[in-house]
Amino acid sequence: MAPTIDGVRLLKALDELAQVGATEGGGCARLALSDEDKAGRDLVVGWMRALGLKVGVDAIGNVIGVRAGREDLPPVMTGSHIDTVRTGGRYDGNYGVLAGLEVVRALNAAKMTTRRPIAVAFFTNEEGARFQPDMMGSLVYAGGLGLNEAYAAADSEGIAVGDELRRIGYLGTVRPGAIRPHAFLELHIEQGPILDEEKIRIGVVESVQGISWTEYTVGGVSNHAGTTPMRLRRDAGYLAASVTVFVRRLAREMGGHQVATVGTLSLRPNLINVVPNLAVFTVDLRNTDDALLKEAETRLAAHVREVAREERLAVESRSLARFEPVAFDAGLVDRVEHHARGLSLSTRRMPSGAGHDAQMMQRLCPTAMIFVPSVAGLSHNVREHTEPADLVAGAEVLFNLVLELAESG
Repeated sequence: MAPTIDGVRLLKALDELAQVGATEGGGCARLALSDEDKAGRDLVVGWMRALGLKVGVDAIGNVIGVRAGREDLPPVMTGSHIDTVRTGGRYDGNYGVLAGLEVVRALNAAKMTTRRPIAVAFFTNEEGARFQPDMMGSLVYAGGLGLNEAYAAADSEGIAVGDELRRIGYLGTVRPGAIRPHAFLELHIEQGPILDEEKIRIGVVESVQGISWTEYTVGGVSNHAGTTPMRLRRDAGYLAASVTVFVRRLAREMGGHQVATVGTLSLRPNLINVVPNLAVFTVDLRNTDDALLKEAETRLAAHVREVAREERLAVESRSLARFEPVAFDAGLVDRVEHHARGLSLSTRRMPSGAGHDAQMMQRLCPTAMIFVPSVAGLSHNVREHTEPADLVAGAEVLFNLVLELAESG
């Protein structure tokens, strides 16, 4: 009996996981290490064990289920994450994990044992929506972040990662990185509009953009909005607003793959008739070229200094995350394209605009990503959607490549 992906089974699993932390409009809210994340973890771990996988939880809460091979060799690993942003959809991250479990189900149904073991993983706090940096679990796994530093990262309420891992029961004992894979594959929705606009079935991901996250804290002076002349104001909100406009203009001027976003902004005292004395905001800069990303960072910093000087404001900044662009293994990228074309699926080579666990795993082993279309490019949105046929097609590409690698020497 030849092993095959069961699309209905995969879609059913996606629907079931989507009920955990379900939000109005069909979305999901499972912030990392929340009660909802624990419930999602428990569900997926239960599925792993039911499939006969040996499940391990490491010291940063990454979960890896291993299916034994005929030989005790480094495994082929696939996976992603199951935490979401607060306004998340049902496919981001979850699709890659559950497609990995469907690969195992197909092999189990066919009673087939591969030469190499196959591992399915989900990593802690990929989104970075609650704790920074993002891709935390895979970064620790790859040796790029120490456990103590990760444990100390706190959310907006001062709750630390280490405490939450312990509270939800996922502070494991396995050393992160204990399993060094033969190769790592991540199947993911594109989270952008390109494949959908061009009617392409499979994105062959060659690289991931570099990411720079910075938080700015700006101190000014509160004063009456009606009686304080503009020339005498020390308006923290003005600097925040100027940066919001500046980074949009910067991205347009630089062109190419440069993008820039002011994603969070809070003002104090946040009253309609009071000049703000405090602004806290974040800037997200991304580019596929690290030299250009550094140029964007330099120009942003110069703008902040200039406005702060003119407005007589005190500014503090701190880096929340900084990752250089990553190029995936060329040979593995070619194999993604080969298997997609073997299934008569149209392909497009492309970079990823979003960060992914795969960019961290590339530090340890040959790594590649497979994209499927996101309808209208929507993601981090409750209306995130990928057509069922595309979800199944991506899983078939993943299955064929995992099988090839798991039978390799």
